[in-house]
Amino acid sequence: MDRDERRGVVRATSHADVPRQLWVEEPAVSRRMADPVRTAAVRAVIIASLTMIQGMVAFLCTLTGSWLAFPMVLSSVGSTVVATWAVLDVWVTRQVWNQRNGVVSIPSSTARQLRRERRTARRMARADAPQAERIRRSGSGRLSRA
Repeated sequence: MDRDERRGVVRATSHADVPRQLWVEEPAVSRRMADPVRTAAVRAVIIASLTMIQGMVAFLCTLTGSWLAFPMVLSSVGSTVVATWAVLDVWVTRQVWNQRNGVVSIPSSTARQLRRERRTARRMARADAPQAERIRRSGSGRLSRA
């Protein structure tokens, strides 16, 4: 790379002058959370952060000997219970979503093999159907043509 001293600009010296990008898109490693699960997770994070702030305020009120220390400690205990409930809500919502929306409980390779076998059986049945129809039509219900 060459540096233009007058302007402080860095230039690429490769075959084509390609500017470096600040933002590079990378494919997502994992799937996106379902909407109800994401909503519960956001709610849990907000409640947990407010609980931590409340706990810090209670601690500082206790250090200063303020009259507000005791009510803040009691409300911090209650908020901890609510935050725990919110985190459990995320877990339960995720489990319910997985049960209702078709998570395959068997490994995908096994499921793929079963689908392949079913597809082969359907093809065989389709291939045999015209031949059976032809045999039925040619016989027209009689045992012999004699």
